[in-house]
Amino acid sequence: MITASVIGDAALARLATMPEAVKERLAAAVDRLSQELRDAVERKLSGEVLRQRSGRLAASIDVNLTGTGGAIGARLSSDVEYAAIHEYGGTIAAREVLPRGARALAFPWKGRQHFFKRVELPTVTMPERSFLRSALDEMAPQIREAVAAAVREAVQQ
Repeated sequence: MITASVIGDAALARLATMPEAVKERLAAAVDRLSQELRDAVERKLSGEVLRQRSGRLAASIDVNLTGTGGAIGARLSSDVEYAAIHEYGGTIAAREVLPRGARALAFPWKGRQHFFKRVELPTVTMPERSFLRSALDEMAPQIREAVAAAVREAVQQ
């Protein structure tokens, strides 16, 4: 039989606050790591994985911290419609493009403006160009170490 006892009010107070201290340290670490991960994703979108055209995809990366019960997490996402096809790859089916709110589509071509009633786009297969998952994979050791350090610091407090 193993018996343990805690002597002293200071030790009891420290043990009572430890879960909250751990939670606070983890929340701070997750917040910092999520911002670092967002920065890593933006680097990938500005030349490492994709050539940046407008910057819309990089600007759309959103970070949300979540916390339910004892769990703390972060979610990175994008609401840009073409984010998933770049992240996972895939096939875009052939389709017809028609003008909306105008009589014709206008495109510059060979130095002149050309007008079309409709344009047929072919089926396109896009390669996987992961920017979210690859950034997370690269940061995984750093994330593990930061979480372990946050717990160690909270316990040693």
